Amino acid sequence: MLKWILTLLLAIFVLGLITPHLARFIRFGQLPGDIALRFRGRVYRFPFVTTLILSLLLWLIGRLV
Repeated sequence: MLKWILTLLLAIFVLGLITPHLARFIRFGQLPGDIALRFRGRVYRFPFVTTLILSLLLWLIGRLV
């Protein structure tokens, strides 16, 4: 149980550091399959593909640790 908690905390920390830099190159939140809706002057984003990619990365990190 402790191993999973430490893995999750480490993954969140690493993603928090890496994501802003990767966002410029990979365009997180603007990938094909991510939905952006404009309603009453606001843009609402639903990043489905980005969520799938980040989930896959976390799963791979969890399997390696």
